[in-house]
Amino acid sequence: MIIEEFVKEVLLEDIGRGDLFGRVAPKREAKAHIVAKSSGIVAGEPYLEALARFCNLDLEWERRDGESFEKGDLILEVRGGAADLLAAERTLLNMLLHASSIATQVQPYIEALEGTGVMLLDTRKTRPMLRNFEKYAVRVGGAVNHRMGLDDALMLKDTHLSLIDDLKGFIEKARRKIPFTTKIEIECESVEAASKAMDAGADIVMCDNMEVAQIHEVVLYRNENFPGVLLEASGNITLDNIREYAKTGIDAISSGSIIHQSRWIDLSMKIVTG
Repeated sequence: MIIEEFVKEVLLEDIGRGDLFGRVAPKREAKAHIVAKSSGIVAGEPYLEALARFCNLDLEWERRDGESFEKGDLILEVRGGAADLLAAERTLLNMLLHASSIATQVQPYIEALEGTGVMLLDTRKTRPMLRNFEKYAVRVGGAVNHRMGLDDALMLKDTHLSLIDDLKGFIEKARRKIPFTTKIEIECESVEAASKAMDAGADIVMCDNMEVAQIHEVVLYRNENFPGVLLEASGNITLDNIREYAKTGIDAISSGSIIHQSRWIDLSMKIVTG
């Protein structure tokens, strides 16, 4: 239902009170090809399928979600009434471009982590009203979602911690207030803060903007004292240094850039019969 509601809103944004071309469009069937003008990873399939149902279009996929493509490859064939096809054109391309661009951005990070056992996570740094859509694209690219929102994990960042005098007491209180299955994560900027967070009862410790040497210390402390605690690294981690961070022994690396730094790939739709 979330996908259908989202697609309706996106389509309404473009069509408004109705595509004016539809008033004079010829009553005929048409077929279009979406062709890659650059390389990348396909994402957007369930969203485009929902759009096709609304607009009475038939889709024939040559590349499916998660599959790679090269410049010149046929991604998708679209068939339907000429007016319906053209009314949906921009919405269809925007969703396919946006999702595929994020999935494509994720791929080199996943390749850099290959063999390390470390998960790549996204963040809540998403565009307003596009979180589900963008986090879906992250999954297609091979990464794992971090929190979807404030309601599925209790994460204490520096802004929260500045208001908490007794961390251990706060966590004990939180355990009685939040759902039994909910994890508590604490953001830490030093080895000392990370050790205190573990001592206080954190389930996950985020090593925020720490150097590799510091994270090695945190991992050692965790392994010797709290082997059940998960460790996440975040901040100033790039494609160039991500593998170095992964080799420290952490469990996950989170990056907002896999979403907000993605660059649109190039796709084109052309009518091939009509």
